[in-house]
Amino acid sequence: MTLLDDATALADEMTRLRRDLHREPEIGLQLPRTQERVLTALDGLPLEITLGTSSTSVTAVLRGGATKGAAPAVLLRGDMDALPVTERTDLDHRSQVDGAMHACGHDLHTAMLVGAAHLLAGQRDRLAGDVVLMFQPGEEGWDGASHMIREGVLEAAGSRVEAAYGLHVFSSLQPTGRFLTKPGPMLSASDGLFVRVRGAGGHGSAPHLAKDPVSAVAEMVTALQTMLTRQVDIFDPAVITVGRLEAGTRRNVIPDTASFEATVRTFSERTREHLATALPRLLQGIAHAHGVEVEVRLEREYPVTVNDIDETAFAAETITEVFDEGRGAELVHPLGASEDFSRVLAEVPGSFIGLGAVPHGADPATAPYNHSPHATFDDSVLPDGATLLAELAARRLTPLTHRSTT
Repeated sequence: MTLLDDATALADEMTRLRRDLHREPEIGLQLPRTQERVLTALDGLPLEITLGTSSTSVTAVLRGGATKGAAPAVLLRGDMDALPVTERTDLDHRSQVDGAMHACGHDLHTAMLVGAAHLLAGQRDRLAGDVVLMFQPGEEGWDGASHMIREGVLEAAGSRVEAAYGLHVFSSLQPTGRFLTKPGPMLSASDGLFVRVRGAGGHGSAPHLAKDPVSAVAEMVTALQTMLTRQVDIFDPAVITVGRLEAGTRRNVIPDTASFEATVRTFSERTREHLATALPRLLQGIAHAHGVEVEVRLEREYPVTVNDIDETAFAAETITEVFDEGRGAELVHPLGASEDFSRVLAEVPGSFIGLGAVPHGADPATAPYNHSPHATFDDSVLPDGATLLAELAARRLTPLTHRSTT
């Protein structure tokens, strides 16, 4: 029997857990019902469990039985939080909570990590080291990984973990069951741009007697896109999207203020730092030209998710050996999404791996993407995800142990 065989036997159990989580999604750092379900699913396993204090995180350590004395450790991560999205699917297990939905597949990640815990517990006597299971709240904009790092998840086994792995499912773009890897930058950094322009309100028929913040903001929004084509290396790109713009109360009233918010995505620290200077300079210049004042705030959020070259090669090799030929693919370009697993990979080497989970019969090219209220995921990938996580931990510990004793 292989780990994949064992995972297949757990498929129904993982599916039930995943669907229970999907029906009752929770948002942010406090996920009490989710935490309770995870603890119930782990009950009876030989785990050392620690609960978070600043969030409802769960850290579980499985001690390997094939070493004596100090043992190396690796970390496996699964995020648990949902999104503030109202579900628009017709699934039997659709969300029962208004305004909340597991639209990014974190319910699958949680079920996979629980499955991996069961698989590894069954192999405990042969594990050449310890495994830290990181059940993390607050990935969707709450920086839950930082909370868990501050509370010691990387040292939960006693010594710092020497490698870390995470999985993320996709509801479109990639065929179901295909694993995606990429050495180096895998996902973009994410920063928030918040801009508020102050002018002087007046009558819409006499703009010369006012200082119109709306026209200034309109120029700023378009100038941001022009700036990207002139001040950013096309081979080290950036994306700026204005997702919120607010001004005025009536069409014939020039307001005192106008504001907008944007997301800024970059793929290197060099471009990220350049924009931290260039964006305020551009916006202040436009404000000066219009005779208005501007407040610019750039909030640093998640850094670039950078996969270690060696760990990613190891992950790709494991995928090829465990699954059928052709199940793994390497991304040509990084993705523009961002992840707080980047916090973990900034501390220890590891790899973040994608997994296609497009529903049966759907076209990956047109299926609703993650975060859509119509996004759905195929539960058939649960055994594969759990197997890969368990295989990465078990296989990685063997060379780590060998290296630590030579």
